[in-house]
Amino acid sequence: MSARGAPPWWLALPAALALALLALPLAGLVAHAAGQGRALLADLASPEALAALRLSLVCSLAATALAIPLGVPLAWVLARCEFPGRRVVRALVLLPMVLPPVVGGVALLLAFGRRGIAGRWLEAAFGVSLPFTAGGVVLAELFVAMPFLVAAAEAGFRQVDRRYEEAAATLGAGRAVTLFRVTLPLAAPALGAGAVLCWARALGEFGATITFAGSLPGVTRTMPLAVYQALETRPEAAVALSLLLLAVSLGVLAALRERWLGA
Repeated sequence: MSARGAPPWWLALPAALALALLALPLAGLVAHAAGQGRALLADLASPEALAALRLSLVCSLAATALAIPLGVPLAWVLARCEFPGRRVVRALVLLPMVLPPVVGGVALLLAFGRRGIAGRWLEAAFGVSLPFTAGGVVLAELFVAMPFLVAAAEAGFRQVDRRYEEAAATLGAGRAVTLFRVTLPLAAPALGAGAVLCWARALGEFGATITFAGSLPGVTRTMPLAVYQALETRPEAAVALSLLLLAVSLGVLAALRERWLGA
């Protein structure tokens, strides 16, 4: 049987069930939102929704902007350098990807809270307190989202043909010139995909944010937190906000389809 032919029933049946399991909740959301009509637009245009959307965009973009200069060098070190404990370091870097977000929020409080390891020093030296501030939102999103960038960037650096770097070195290029003129351009697709994934994860972050930064309207209440808040009092508004986040997620998939999906 050709690899592109019709699958056998014993593979097609569980595949169809898996597709239904993933598609039905999204279809229910879209179908319910379609019946709201003008009420949907009113909920999306409300001051609360616009404030949450603005805060989400600002904080997620700020987290991504911080993740790039921090995460890309870390990915290069993990991909190109041999040192004792590298596997442990990689595990620590990737741990927030599988760590329950609420646990991440508790860890952030113990590290950057007013009595935390670094938090007490920040407040004593600079008068900076991060919990329950927009800066705390950025830090929480950075903590949970940067590993996605590091993982994608490390894979991209490993795929770069080292012969191009060696050729640049034989032509007199230093390590910095080789990095910026050869390595980074060759790894650019992976870096771009990692940055988009990092931003999307930051945009959808909930658990660590509400634990570390709270849900203060106009201050720390991002879109996911607004959805949760609206679900308790205004379920129709929660549907509208969820549909907006769904549209953003689809946009991310569309941006990555050529890189990862090959279509």
